[in-house]
Amino acid sequence: MKTQAAFSNRFQSFSERNSNLLRLLAVFVIVFAFFAITKQGAFLKPETFASMAVQLPEYSILALGVALTLISGGIDLSVVGIANLAGILMALFLSTAATDAAPDAVPLYIAGAAAIGFLVGLSCGAFNGLLVSRFRIPPILATMGTMQIFTGLAIVITEGKSVSGLVPAYEHGINSALFGWLPVPLLMFIACAAWVSFVLNKTNYGQKLYMLGTNEKAAAFSGIHTNTVLMKTYIYSGLLAIVASLIMMGRNASAKADTGSSYTLQCVLICVLGGVKTEGGFGKVSGIVVAVLILQTISTGLNLFREINNFYRGLIWGAVLVAVLIANCIIEQKEQAKLMKKLSMEEAAEA
Repeated sequence: MKTQAAFSNRFQSFSERNSNLLRLLAVFVIVFAFFAITKQGAFLKPETFASMAVQLPEYSILALGVALTLISGGIDLSVVGIANLAGILMALFLSTAATDAAPDAVPLYIAGAAAIGFLVGLSCGAFNGLLVSRFRIPPILATMGTMQIFTGLAIVITEGKSVSGLVPAYEHGINSALFGWLPVPLLMFIACAAWVSFVLNKTNYGQKLYMLGTNEKAAAFSGIHTNTVLMKTYIYSGLLAIVASLIMMGRNASAKADTGSSYTLQCVLICVLGGVKTEGGFGKVSGIVVAVLILQTISTGLNLFREINNFYRGLIWGAVLVAVLIANCIIEQKEQAKLMKKLSMEEAAEA
């Protein structure tokens, strides 16, 4: 119990010292102001913000799952593969079983497709968790391998083709807007973000996850079943991937094995930019949300510059990721130096 209290106090003190959220908000204001000034006529339009609200939820929900695994001290690179595999199976079910169904039965078929998706997410997440917790395979290698497995299965099932012909009721439901202005995908992201925040901050699992990411051996000695926590973490990541898959399938009106191929890099970038420590033990949903807003603003703003080709997008995201990692390293070194100086002064005063 003393060890758990020490972990909790350590995390709390580090959380209080962390100013990453304020820095993120400042960056968001700067980025937003830049595009608002340079592309005022095109950027400051209701249509632009509506487009942003529709585009950001799918990879943002995937990023929430990646964030959970990063906090545990691991990573999940297979989220896009899980989402595409589940999307293909759900699309096949809807395109074959529900196309000729009576209107009253369509909601049942949609619920059945969603159940298939969540079963896939549960199974894939559990498989990842088993590899990481039971067989002790490094998470980056385990999920890189399963990413190829899940993507390969999707390609084998579809022979590389897209699966279309979804029931119109599903497409209409996913792409609709509450009150005429609040997109359903955005509501789904808000619900997922709220759930992840609750799990991290208000449950025993969340406290154990932070402790596990801080020091796995110490967490185990304090009585935490680390394998159980890891299994839950990768299962949660798989289930969040299915929520994103539902949005991707509805927005594209189809499912394909290579949908969202750039999302893996974006998810990692969102987590790192949002303050999730790559070595584990720290991360906040609020930081992830602001990071999502920053990246979506940059993405939308870049689209307004016709001279910037879309082929440069991966180059830009990679450069931003490296720059953020370097900046975080410098900031963390400065904070550690200040902390050590403060501790040495306190020890000198006590002496």
